[in-house]
Amino acid sequence: MSADSTLADRLYEAAMIPELWGDACTALAGAVGSSTASIFTVDQLGKHRFVTTPNIAEAFAGFIESEHRFNNLRPIRAMERYPFSFARTTDLLSAEEYANDAINREFIHPHGMEWEAGYAFQEPTGHIVVISLMRAFGLAHFSQAQLQQLNMLKPDIARAAYMASRLAFKEAHSMTEALSMLGLPAAVIGDAGQALAMNPELEALAPRVRTGAGNRLLLETAGAGKLLNDAITRYRAQAIPTVQSAPMVSETGAPPLILHLLPIRRAARDIFSRAMAILAVTEVGQVGPPDMRVLCGLFDLTPAEARVAKGIAMAQTPEMVATSLGVSVETVRSHLKRIMHKTGTTRQAELVLLLSGLAPPSGRSSGF
Repeated sequence: MSADSTLADRLYEAAMIPELWGDACTALAGAVGSSTASIFTVDQLGKHRFVTTPNIAEAFAGFIESEHRFNNLRPIRAMERYPFSFARTTDLLSAEEYANDAINREFIHPHGMEWEAGYAFQEPTGHIVVISLMRAFGLAHFSQAQLQQLNMLKPDIARAAYMASRLAFKEAHSMTEALSMLGLPAAVIGDAGQALAMNPELEALAPRVRTGAGNRLLLETAGAGKLLNDAITRYRAQAIPTVQSAPMVSETGAPPLILHLLPIRRAARDIFSRAMAILAVTEVGQVGPPDMRVLCGLFDLTPAEARVAKGIAMAQTPEMVATSLGVSVETVRSHLKRIMHKTGTTRQAELVLLLSGLAPPSGRSSGF
C-alpha cells in the first residue's frame, strides 16, 4: 500500500470519526514535508472551526477570535485564481500586501512559521473549506514538486470533506428520529439558525410552529418568536451555551407550549458540524409526572437528578423528596442546583413550570 493511499484512508476515517482529524493533519504534514497542516471551515456568518497540528494550534485559536479573520484575503483569492490547485500565499498576495500582512505579522511569524501554501473550495452548503500548510523559518518555500504532491492528494481531501458534511446532515435527521421515539416534537437547529431537520411530531404542530424562507422557524406568536431568536443569538455568542426555554401561549385557546433550546455538545474537532442546538417542544398541563427517560435524555440529567426533578415537578418540597428517596435534604438541594443549571432555570417555581409538560408519551408511564 502506498503512502498516499494510507493518508487517503486516514482522511476518510476522520470524515467518519471527527476526533481523528488532528491525527490526519499530522499525517498530511509529514507526507508533504510541511511543518504544519490545518483544515478550517468558515460558515456564512464568518464563524471559523479548525483542526490542526499541535505546533500551530495556538496561532489558529488567536486568529479565529480576532478581527483579522474578516480581512483574510487568502481563501477568496485562492478560489478566484487557483480554483483547482494548491497555491503559495506569495502567489495570492502582491509584494506590498504580503509585506504588510497582519496575519503573517501577528499569528504566523511569531509562532516560528515563514512560508504558507493552501487550497480553498466551497462545499454545497455554502461553507468554505481551507487546507493550510506552513513551513518553519530556516526551511525553503514550498517547491513546485511539493505543490504537485498536494494536488495529487487534493481529490481525497475534498471528498473526505464532502463526506463529513453529508454525515453531519444525516446525523441531524437521526437526532430528531430519536426524539420521536420519546414522543417529543423536535427540530435540529443549524449554525445559521435554520431548521436542518424536523420530525413528524413537530410538523404536526403547524401552523403553530412551521418553517419559512431559508428554513427559518416561524412561531404562532411574535413574542415567542422573539424569545427563540434571542436564545439562538445567545447560543452563537456563548462558548458553552446552556438550556434556553421559552413559553408560547396560543391566541386561539390551544394548550400552551414550552420551547426548549438544548445545546448539542459534540467533539470540538467536528469542524464540519452544522448543528448548533435541538429545539424540543412540550405541552403544558398534561396529567401525570414527567417521563424519566425524557428528563434524562432531554436535559442530560443523571438518574438521581431525574428522580429529584420528578419529585419537584409533582410539587414536592426538597424535604418531601429527601424523605421519599431516603437521602438527605442537602443531597436533594445539591441535585436541585445541578438540575436548574442544566435546565436553564433560576427558580424552583420556574423549574416546575418547565417540567409540567413532560408527561409520558402517549400516556405511558415509565419507572426507575
